[in-house]
Amino acid sequence: MAGGDDDVPLILTWDDDTNSGLLTDDASERPDENGVGGYDVMNNTTMPNPGRPNPRTQTSLQQSWEMNYQEAAIYLEEGENNDKFFTHPRSPRALSAYLFAHNHLFYLMELVTGVLLMLLSLSEAPAVPSLRLDVYVHATLELLALVMVAFELCMKLRWLGFHTFIRHKRTMVKTCVLFIQFIEAIVVLVRQTSHLRVTRALRPIFLVDCRYCGAVRRNLRQIFQSLPPFIDILLLLLFFMVIFAILGFFLFSSNQVDQYFNTLENSIVSLFVLLTTANFPDVMMPAYSRNRWSCVFFIVYLSIELYFIMNLLLAVVFDTFNGVEKMKFKSLLLHKRSAIEHAFQLLVSRQRPDGMTLKQFDGLMRHYRPRMSARDRFLTYKALNQSQPMTDILSLEDFYKFYEVIGLKWKARRSGEHWFDDLPHTAFLIFKGINILVKSKAFQYAMYIVVAVNGIWILVETTVFNSGVSGPKIVPWSYVVFLTIYGVEVMLKITGLGPVAYFSSGWNLFDFSVTALAFLGLITVAFNMEPFYFIVVLRPLQLLRLFKIKQRYRNVLDTIYELFPRMASLGLTLIIFYYSFAIVGMEFFAGVVYPNCCNTSTVADAYRQNNVTIGNRTVLQEGYYYLNNFDDILSSFVTLFELTVVNNWYITMEGVTSQTSHWSRLYFMTFYIVTMVVMTIIVAFILDAFVFRMNYSRKNRQEALEDPEDEKGIVFEVEVSRSDALQALEFYKQAVANSSLSSLHQLCVAMERSNQSSVVFLGRRSRTKSDLSIRMYQEEIQEWYTEYSRGNLPELGESPQSELGYPVMSQHSIN
Repeated sequence: MAGGDDDVPLILTWDDDTNSGLLTDDASERPDENGVGGYDVMNNTTMPNPGRPNPRTQTSLQQSWEMNYQEAAIYLEEGENNDKFFTHPRSPRALSAYLFAHNHLFYLMELVTGVLLMLLSLSEAPAVPSLRLDVYVHATLELLALVMVAFELCMKLRWLGFHTFIRHKRTMVKTCVLFIQFIEAIVVLVRQTSHLRVTRALRPIFLVDCRYCGAVRRNLRQIFQSLPPFIDILLLLLFFMVIFAILGFFLFSSNQVDQYFNTLENSIVSLFVLLTTANFPDVMMPAYSRNRWSCVFFIVYLSIELYFIMNLLLAVVFDTFNGVEKMKFKSLLLHKRSAIEHAFQLLVSRQRPDGMTLKQFDGLMRHYRPRMSARDRFLTYKALNQSQPMTDILSLEDFYKFYEVIGLKWKARRSGEHWFDDLPHTAFLIFKGINILVKSKAFQYAMYIVVAVNGIWILVETTVFNSGVSGPKIVPWSYVVFLTIYGVEVMLKITGLGPVAYFSSGWNLFDFSVTALAFLGLITVAFNMEPFYFIVVLRPLQLLRLFKIKQRYRNVLDTIYELFPRMASLGLTLIIFYYSFAIVGMEFFAGVVYPNCCNTSTVADAYRQNNVTIGNRTVLQEGYYYLNNFDDILSSFVTLFELTVVNNWYITMEGVTSQTSHWSRLYFMTFYIVTMVVMTIIVAFILDAFVFRMNYSRKNRQEALEDPEDEKGIVFEVEVSRSDALQALEFYKQAVANSSLSSLHQLCVAMERSNQSSVVFLGRRSRTKSDLSIRMYQEEIQEWYTEYSRGNLPELGESPQSELGYPVMSQHSIN
């Protein structure tokens, strides 16, 4: 099952101090000092050479294999994380720094440092009043955080080397920002007062560079990749805007009461705001009051700009985004394939250059997944070994499936079909009947009818409550009835399907959660627990079950489920833009708006605050827009969100402009354009995900009919005989020290006790977007692989450095 200890790695550079001399010029003709013999490179054969093994050479062999295992694991991690191979460690110092910088504690330190630097804006002037800190406190904290960033960059410099370090654009940008921030923090600490620090808007760079924010970096990269066509259409849009602004100025500037077109600047600003419809029809009414035909100007402008060019902008971005997504998938797929090929060449021996053994695969997994049990490593090897199962040799074609198999969770398949097969006959018949009942279409549609009736009843109850007939704190009888039905359904499904099968279904988890929350809501109402009364309003979530009936609804819900992780990263991307604009806004506009601040502007009423006497009462009448300010980071975020919604956003812009300068409008217009880019990317992403899901469903309609809920995910099946299990246990006991053998030992004992000749294991994992893409682009993937192999695939036995230009660490490099 395992290769012998005297196997020589195919790619090997020996330690110079051992004087083994295997990779000298005449290596193909020299006898091997370990007693195996010389290696004929031309014929891929080992020439026998009897003799006693050299213990020193044997130790060097083991060290060589360990080095290869570690480096192969690094290549596979680089493939999984989409790290470029030119950052591969090349020396012993680089390796130690690489290993130090690639662990979760280091990643956590990066994350905490980036978050801390951004949170400092809460305490720096202009600060949130309740979180204000003295200058020397927040400046000291900033310096400490920047020192941590400098330490991170030093480790990266040690690992990459100077020449690679300066080639890494993101790292160089981070270094420049660090230098500027460090100088500014020292100046603030020395002067004991803050100054104009717009560069604080660059702090998100430290967070974005964190390993945990890789999805945010991908979003930013896609935004920048989508910019060229976006800018082209944006210039077209601005061109028509300027043309219409000039035309509007000449048409309407003679109207003394029309303040929207009295100057060319106001004409451009008014039409820019009109593009967001925030000032319509107000912008049209002065001209419309004098000449009814003036409406044609505004109708034509909105038709061209809003309904044609803006939709054209979305179409162009969607098309670009779709192409970027496909190219990104192709690049990642080929990058993983290249990483697998690099790792494979480091794991095969000269005696067996066409495949690896369990020993070599296990050596890899000890570095790649150190916490994986011996049983799971063995099962993963068996799952990969499909082409040559009788020889126990893992070929390169098998190893290509590494990333598909590595995330599987292994469980032994029960000998029976159901969990109750081993129960007494009477109990078996009862549970079998329940199983048939909960799987029947009649039961499912009966529950759909119950859910629909429940939804109608909730609407009736809400209408009655709105009329003031009953109070919310009284437990309605319908609540108890429907909750009882849902509870009975849950119990029937758990007993009929078994707890494991029931909770492995996403929809069943949803039903159970909603039913449990409804039960908590009943307790809340019954015992008058007012702080938790909000749980009651979650009852209508049961209505979502009705969307399982139609395939199109299932596609929508599946798309929503798949979008959650990506939408979270897009939300964080938007927050980063908010943060940068909020910092700039605070530096320039903090404290400029307040009640009655804009009496000379066209939006004075929105900021006015005065006392008005009505009869015998004095009433405070106020416009609340003075609350939309940049006095601290939290107020700035709220203001920016209101600007994103664009409803009456021009009031905030004009209020600030009246207190500062007309150049302030550039800030608000730039923010609108940037958020328009990000929101267009988000819309394009949602469209792409939904269209992709619909196309996938059409292409795989038969599979969808057989498994409408598509809940099985990715499943691999492996059969393990008793002899295989015993051989694997013996191998791990002899060859692998300090390995977790409890699960493998328990398997052997269980097979012995039950007298089973074999056990079937099922490996499962969730289906990802990458899996769907592989299925979707099957034909094209084969073309990609053919194109890639034609230009990049090295011959086995050649160093990856010689063919692909990627470095391979040598044995003498890490000793």
